[in-house]
Amino acid sequence: MTAPIRALLTALALCALAACTPRDAATESQREVAPILLSADARDAHSFARPAEARVTHVSLDLAADFEAERMVGSATLDLEVADDATEVVLDTRDLDIREVSNAGGEALQWALGEADGAHGAPLTVQLDGAEQIKIEYASSPDAVALQWLSPEQTAGGEKPFLFSQGQAILNRSWIPTQDSPGIRQTWDARIVAPEGIQVVMSADLANRDGERVDGPEGQAMRAFEFEMIHPVAPYLIAIAAGDLAFREIGPRTGVWAEPATLAAAAREFTDLERMVAAAELLYGPYRWGRYDVLVLPPAFPYGGMENPRLTFLTPTVIAGDGSLVSLLAHELAHSWSGNLVTNATWNDTWLNEGFTTYIENRIMEQVYGPEQAAMLAELSWADLQAGIEAAGGPSSAATQLHVELDDIDPDDWPSGVAYEKGEVFLRTLEHAVGRERFDAWLRGYFDRYAFQPQTSARLLTDLNEHLFADDPALAERIGLERWIFQPGLPSNAFHWTSPRFAAVDRIAAAFVERGDAAAIPWDDWTTQERLRFLAALPRELPAPRLAALDRALALSESGNGEVRFAWLMLAIPNRYDPAKPSAEAFLTSMGRRKFVAPLFEALIAQGEWGAAFARELYAEARPGYHSVTTTTVDETVGYRPSG
Repeated sequence: MTAPIRALLTALALCALAACTPRDAATESQREVAPILLSADARDAHSFARPAEARVTHVSLDLAADFEAERMVGSATLDLEVADDATEVVLDTRDLDIREVSNAGGEALQWALGEADGAHGAPLTVQLDGAEQIKIEYASSPDAVALQWLSPEQTAGGEKPFLFSQGQAILNRSWIPTQDSPGIRQTWDARIVAPEGIQVVMSADLANRDGERVDGPEGQAMRAFEFEMIHPVAPYLIAIAAGDLAFREIGPRTGVWAEPATLAAAAREFTDLERMVAAAELLYGPYRWGRYDVLVLPPAFPYGGMENPRLTFLTPTVIAGDGSLVSLLAHELAHSWSGNLVTNATWNDTWLNEGFTTYIENRIMEQVYGPEQAAMLAELSWADLQAGIEAAGGPSSAATQLHVELDDIDPDDWPSGVAYEKGEVFLRTLEHAVGRERFDAWLRGYFDRYAFQPQTSARLLTDLNEHLFADDPALAERIGLERWIFQPGLPSNAFHWTSPRFAAVDRIAAAFVERGDAAAIPWDDWTTQERLRFLAALPRELPAPRLAALDRALALSESGNGEVRFAWLMLAIPNRYDPAKPSAEAFLTSMGRRKFVAPLFEALIAQGEWGAAFARELYAEARPGYHSVTTTTVDETVGYRPSG
């Protein structure tokens, strides 16, 4: 970035701090008011907020994106709901440079930052002196854990820098000073200023796609983009991305954003997006967020997807070239009901987001692609659940409960995989017990009853008894609802949906183990799910000749399908198969998806002399391209220590 542009950014930031006001929307009357958090749900161990005293209802951001300093600079204006006897509001922050706090009239208010508490950051306490709106002037840190600033070399186009955020679970407090608890839903709007040529998108309605030109010194120019979210959302769902982005429409309310170099491939991959939205609506009621667009991010994005309202963020590893991995897209779309519409009140109930979503994902896939495909996906999910229970410490481990107590644990560090698959199996067990028609009617009503509200396991249990089992409490007793939710392990009445196609795959895997004839494997005729099942069905210990035969016949080390490549490497590395090292290096330096990165480095480290030194050297090379979500996990695995 040139010096004049940097100077302009500084000027814009000063404008935001001193004079610029947040959007005084004519649409304020259209905003939906977030429901009061139930007192039973009020305590969130991962937030400093005291919402019963003073609660954020609306956030208005006015920020400049400084790509050179890697900071967001400007202000956040917060509307508050204040109890009659309350004198202060407590907000969540992490590494923010707080400069000034004032009321709606511009008068300074007293404030103090408390002691920092690890991942929770530090509380910002503001003395209200009667104010019901406060303006916080601040800047984020270059080390803000929610934000990743990429150099042009780290993007597909290679010409412009890129910025994206990842707020879940408690990371958004590193760039937005608000009450960062999923139970404290907030409407919001934003004005974001970025350099000319940078497209800004957010998880809200974009009022001006091309941005408004802002003239600066020496003829330099910036663009100001305006956004508004009229529905109250959990604050972790406020998301931003900015870079060299282009858009292509897929349907009347769906489309894809991506870097120009990847846009065509992404649009081809997601041709069924509109069909998926329609299928979900048919099952669970209207899509309530207006548009449903997706954004394909650079490879550094740490997750498969993030369900930000109106704009799902996706990893490029979902682009397999044949549409075979779009169940991930169905998962993120499903969050538009479970997670975004009805949200876990605290991270102790992550399963209310992820378990419901995993179930709905499968139902969408069944609706669009048929029961055979859905059965294979359910069978893979079942296998993941068995592995997840084992990895969590076995069926007696508290980590295998649906509702968990995370008071002393960073929710981003919790192994939440069981929440996805056990939650899905629980709901499928309920469906099997009462019948699909009755279960679907309950689930659709559930989303209507709790739309735009936080939810807890206790309230869900009450709802099940009042609405699904009101006429048959004995059946609820036999199923053991509380046992499913509040106790560890997988109950014996769990419904297991099996795939007949996988039985044939298992026979072929056994034949290969016995005879080693890789040419007899009908790889080209299989779906991705069958290929994954085949690799999973092989013994975890295989001799090098068998591995080499597989690699030659199926080109596994060069697979462009991220799921297949990962499954192959997780088989090859524990067998210390040397030809897998170049494939692992290429894979781990080309993307930062934690689901792939963390287990592969763990597998390499576990191989002692054969893999540990290689892993540490490789990680030092790859780490600068990873998001903090990924590095926080992997640093400890490889024993990484920053130089200096």
